Amino acid sequence: MNRRTRTALATLAAAAVTGGLLTFAATAPALAVDGTVASQADFNGDGVGDVIGSAHGAYVGGEAEAGQMIVAYGVKGTGPTASRRTVVSQSTSGVPGSAEAGDHFGHSTAYADFDGDGYDDVAVSAPDEDLSGDKDGGTVTVLWGSASGITGKDAFQIEDPAPTSHDMWGRLLTAGDFDGDGKQDLAVGTNRTKVYLFKGGITRSGSYGSRQTVQTPVWTEATYYHLAAGDVNGDHRTDLVVNGYTPEPQDGVHPDRNYLLLGSASGLDAAGAQELRPGIVTGVGDINHDGYGDIVSGWDQEGSAGGVTDPYAARGGQVWITYGSEQGVGAVQGITQDTSGVPGTGEAHDGFGHELDLGDIDGDGFLDLAVGVTGENVDGVTDSGSVVVLRGSASGITGAGAQFVDQNTAGVPGSNEKHDFFGTDVKLDDVDGDGRADLVASSGENGGNGALTYVPSTGGRIAGTGRALSPTALGVSTAGQPHIGYRLAD
Repeated sequence: MNRRTRTALATLAAAAVTGGLLTFAATAPALAVDGTVASQADFNGDGVGDVIGSAHGAYVGGEAEAGQMIVAYGVKGTGPTASRRTVVSQSTSGVPGSAEAGDHFGHSTAYADFDGDGYDDVAVSAPDEDLSGDKDGGTVTVLWGSASGITGKDAFQIEDPAPTSHDMWGRLLTAGDFDGDGKQDLAVGTNRTKVYLFKGGITRSGSYGSRQTVQTPVWTEATYYHLAAGDVNGDHRTDLVVNGYTPEPQDGVHPDRNYLLLGSASGLDAAGAQELRPGIVTGVGDINHDGYGDIVSGWDQEGSAGGVTDPYAARGGQVWITYGSEQGVGAVQGITQDTSGVPGTGEAHDGFGHELDLGDIDGDGFLDLAVGVTGENVDGVTDSGSVVVLRGSASGITGAGAQFVDQNTAGVPGSNEKHDFFGTDVKLDDVDGDGRADLVASSGENGGNGALTYVPSTGGRIAGTGRALSPTALGVSTAGQPHIGYRLAD
């Protein structure tokens, strides 16, 4: 599919988490929050959504935790299969560098059609790579899509413009059109307070239009803090959500903070940053079909620690939904497992909101929300994990019609086992080509080996017969802990 066609379709599609990601709706499509971004990851241009999963702990050539990245291609009518995949490491032909112990290649990924050729591309980081004596300096590599999918051909690295020790360059990545020029930009974060925006599209020769250095209001050191992108105020420019923390608690209040930075003709406006409710993971999508992107943040913290009070915590975790408006931040809604209609009960260490994603599973034009509940004990099995699917409507997210999905649910492969952590990451994308979003969930199967589980949408629900993609099936070594799907691409 050429770029013009995909962009036109995207402007009619339902916006979904994360990184400006959009998902096709079968009927009454929601207004896209970022019309210049392709509908969903499609690296081979076949019109079916693809999924990228990390395997950042994988052994490569005997090097422990060198890391790999997995591309699982969607297949019309069947969804992703183990035979339709690409596994990339720094030992792949054309990829710069070499696989070394502890690099953690694949830790973070972000996709967009950076060069405008109609195929989505992916930026992938190895944040713990050592560079010329700079321990944990980190690298970001851009890989290109093609008719055969992601390859190492013409891959190149985007360098840290201001390297300092332990930067972990690229530990945070997302993409979008932040200045509204119709070309996809890449936002790169470190473990400091700055985000670097590479604008004007990225070419196969390694050039880009310009670079903006953004001083954020927060630090972004902690493992789960990250970036998310989408058009919150409806001006057709991508905005950026930064998850982080202030260096010290303020007046005894928990230091974790989220901020919204609006896009502008010159890039991101850090001076006008708007504070959000806290969350360790965030995404953006037009849930209620009003033309403004809504911000969903998962906050699986539960109370106070070390004398620091968390006023936004809830037993078992909480999801905050900040509805977009012309000014940016609008009305706020909180949802827990004690909210009416939401399956389960808020219990200590459930981890409700550990991960989340938006997509239209029933084709009604309103985005639905998948919530990872990684620490859920199901039928007495400790930390077996689950996914709760909440329905979108004209009034936003509701508990009515919600689903509870675990590995004992009919059609879901496997079974609930101790420390599976099902729902470690979640995606709602149309990976079988029927116009409705399916569920892809990762887990910590078999002591950290991990797996990707696909469960299709049928009859307007996540209810079809799925399949699990194990490390062995995907061609990933099970030495150590590869952590398949620890993170799915933004």
